[in-house]
Amino acid sequence: MNYPDHYQHMKDLMSQLGGGIPTTMGCFGKLHEKASETGTLDVKTKELIALGIAIAIRCDGCIAFHVHDALAAGATEDEIMETIGVAILMGGGPAVMYGCETLEALKQFQAEAVG
Repeated sequence: MNYPDHYQHMKDLMSQLGGGIPTTMGCFGKLHEKASETGTLDVKTKELIALGIAIAIRCDGCIAFHVHDALAAGATEDEIMETIGVAILMGGGPAVMYGCETLEALKQFQAEAVG
């Protein structure tokens, strides 16, 4: 899977979904905005938490979004790798597989930023 492409594809689909169910998606967008803003925890920390959950529950689209957003919030490769480790602790064998998917997403987003 190409995660940068998947990220954009999911953004496009979410926009289309918003056209069909604007109230629901508008409320989800507001929830995301408020839950993600800096409070006691900074945005980077919140994105790393969300990424760990995404891995543990095995959500490809969530992995694409939260790797992208964690990097944008200043997360390092080492921080993302450690997040993968915590997700494996919490999610067991399936989280290992999605941890590998997350590593692939990280490499692809990093390559896109360089290229």
